[in-house]
Amino acid sequence: MKIIKNFLATTAMPHRRQVKAGANDGEVALATASTDNIIGVTDYPGGAAIGDRVDVVLFGETEVEVGGTLAFGAFFTADANGRAVTAAPGAGVNARTGGLMTIGAVSGDIARVLVTPSRIQG
Repeated sequence: MKIIKNFLATTAMPHRRQVKAGANDGEVALATASTDNIIGVTDYPGGAAIGDRVDVVLFGETEVEVGGTLAFGAFFTADANGRAVTAAPGAGVNARTGGLMTIGAVSGDIARVLVTPSRIQG
């Protein structure tokens, strides 16, 4: 089971990328850093342009594009392009995460993940 909600895109965003809460209710933007308020992963084949409506998986199993090497069970966060990379904050530093890897993956893969936005501290 997954929970999907439709939002207004305030930035262009490809399919299977992480998004953050937008400046206004009902808006999302591409997540580009571990400090962004990541809320989910786009589930919109073909992607969305600015002003388009876009479906976002807020919770549950889906696919995300990978931007680095990730181990099975690792927490992931967003790189500069919204792709999944390992969440590894420094000591005392917070990082927002999009969820957990349900399989190991390397850069360029489309991997199954469990979307469970949260925050971890190194």
